[in-house]
Amino acid sequence: MTPFPASEFAARTARAQAGMAAAGLSALLLTTEPEIRYYTGFLTRFWESPSRPWFVVVPAEGPPIAVIPAIGAHLMGQSWIRDIRTFAAPAPDESALALLALTLREEVPPGGLIGLPDGAETHVRLPFSDWAVLQDLTLRRRFVGDGGLVARLRQAKSAAEIDRIATACAIAGRAFARVPEIAGAGVPLDQVFRGFQGLCLGEGADWVAYLAGGAGPGGYGDVISPATARPLAPGDVLMLDTGVVHGGYYSDFDRNFSVGPPGAEVAEAHETLIAASRAAKAIAHPGTTHAELFHAMHSLTSGGTPGANTGRIGHGLGMELTEGPSLLPWETASLRPGMVITLEPVIELSPGRIMVHEEVIAIEEDGARWLSNPAPPQIAVLS
Repeated sequence: MTPFPASEFAARTARAQAGMAAAGLSALLLTTEPEIRYYTGFLTRFWESPSRPWFVVVPAEGPPIAVIPAIGAHLMGQSWIRDIRTFAAPAPDESALALLALTLREEVPPGGLIGLPDGAETHVRLPFSDWAVLQDLTLRRRFVGDGGLVARLRQAKSAAEIDRIATACAIAGRAFARVPEIAGAGVPLDQVFRGFQGLCLGEGADWVAYLAGGAGPGGYGDVISPATARPLAPGDVLMLDTGVVHGGYYSDFDRNFSVGPPGAEVAEAHETLIAASRAAKAIAHPGTTHAELFHAMHSLTSGGTPGANTGRIGHGLGMELTEGPSLLPWETASLRPGMVITLEPVIELSPGRIMVHEEVIAIEEDGARWLSNPAPPQIAVLS
């Protein structure tokens, strides 16, 4: 997958620098995969290794500066970044921190502020012991939170980003359509999981970063457990929830299947879940709050009575499987054009037995459009 053109990253950087100026920040320090990739295009699975730190500095003016292990120099050199400073790693000394601190001292005046992403679903990818050393080495510069700047900028996707998410959703959709090839009565659930990942790869996924689900008679207990070797049986409801990756962007939606003809309760629950997701999509437009989407779905799936354990029923989607904000009854943030949102209503059929449905929409100037191909009200049936 080719990276976006340099103009895409330059525009992202310019928006960040405008926000930095308004917040009084002299630089941003980025340490995690999605933030670094967002401003550089640096896409690699090498982040699976926790052995090396990676840094990108967004200065007040000009392109970002990469301060990275030497092993990443060749790949970073294929991006739009030209100022690439490298260190040997892993290493027993503080050479990486010293190089990063020197870069920050060059870009940030004494007394200046260095912002780090500080909102929900962010972290600083640096050992705690190194954090104290870095603060000492930067001398009279101060690290502060970015006030959610990076997260806000990432929430509104460009047309190119939305196109990649749509392609990832199409790949997952084609794999879901082929589930009858690999699932049915008597097939162990773990075999279904392996087979489904193969379908996703065969349909064009770069990799299957996430696959969860559940299966059980008339519903399932949760949507995060690993698959067991229990064979599917007539009367089971099978749910598969996947995040396939295409060009560094995720899909995230699920599909439910009935093993054999569904009972009336299951059929009705599935119809209600579909109605809930469609009700939320119908009101999803710029200015609608995340809480309003929550209530549009929750009023149908639970009669409007908040349950003690009701959590979020949707979230942002993009370079990560889950991004903020979440669809929660107290989330007053408004939708903006370019946001990509999952709608994830849930029904509790009985204690310990649920059904969940999930779709993906993109927010446009005049409303929302499906990025996942929406499921019909009738639950799919496996023989």
